[in-house]
Amino acid sequence: MGLKFELLLAALIVITSAVTMTMKLSEHNLKVPSGNKELEFTDTTFTEVTTQKRIGVSFATHGVRSSGVLRAENVRYYNDTIRELIADHGTYKGMLIYLDGNVQLHQNEGFDYYTEHAHYNKRSEILYVTSPFRAHRGEDVMHGATLRYNSRTKEAYATVVDAVLHTVDANVSMGTNEANATDETNETKE
Repeated sequence: MGLKFELLLAALIVITSAVTMTMKLSEHNLKVPSGNKELEFTDTTFTEVTTQKRIGVSFATHGVRSSGVLRAENVRYYNDTIRELIADHGTYKGMLIYLDGNVQLHQNEGFDYYTEHAHYNKRSEILYVTSPFRAHRGEDVMHGATLRYNSRTKEAYATVVDAVLHTVDANVSMGTNEANATDETNETKE
């Protein structure tokens, strides 16, 4: 009797193992779609470095690299001159990052910029804002149509500017266009 029970138990273990190894437990299709997808990732941090220094750090919740172009969701980027550059969608093409949706540039000092569309050149460290923007620094507020911001030199050039800027000293003499800060035909420098 003991021998028959052991054989029956061994046969059940073999059958159970064979069934569980061949059975598909989820409905997810494990086949990779055809195409030229080079990389896909979720919740990943990329650190760009050279032999001398760190260039920048990027984080994205999801991304796909295809044909040499990286498309990412919920992008966060920072480097030595930018505290944080945020966007809903980012496309990396070489040294350019194209940003779309709730684009924000935060700095340790200076204005924080908000817009919907921009692109950032990592080599020149210039942010080009291609849609209407707003900027805040303490009580200072600025609105404009486009913006070119050099994060290395901290210089900003904007078009169609409407701004309210507060000075530290009330006795500072300024020209009419600079004091008014609402000249819509000239570019304004931060």
